[in-house]
Amino acid sequence: MFSSHAVTRGIEVFVRSSYVPEQSEPDEQQWFFAYRVRITNGGDAPVQLLSRHWVITDANGKVEEVRGAGVVGKQPILEPGRSFEYTSACPLGTAFGTMRGAYRMQISGGDAFDAEIAPFTLAAPNAVH
Repeated sequence: MFSSHAVTRGIEVFVRSSYVPEQSEPDEQQWFFAYRVRITNGGDAPVQLLSRHWVITDANGKVEEVRGAGVVGKQPILEPGRSFEYTSACPLGTAFGTMRGAYRMQISGGDAFDAEIAPFTLAAPNAVH
């Protein structure tokens, strides 16, 4: 398992990734990774997660960007001191890669900002990186 951690304006983003062998087919150049995200509001005002932006890079340097509203079909509102967790997945054409990105957050009655998702590794066992 690999993990990353970042804090932006009181919003803590912790990610842990893992390889999913039962959904991967290395002979077909397809590897599947799951990642669990915990977003915690360490600030003093409610915030809403509006959208996500992922940058996924495989071992060959191929970059794919994914943008969309919310996460797992939700745009959660986090009260101060509260967390939101979800699990998602990423297929990759190589046994090793990285993900990083940002969540667009809106402060209740205030401005919007990007909460950093620090880079984390996607790696199958014995992957060359």
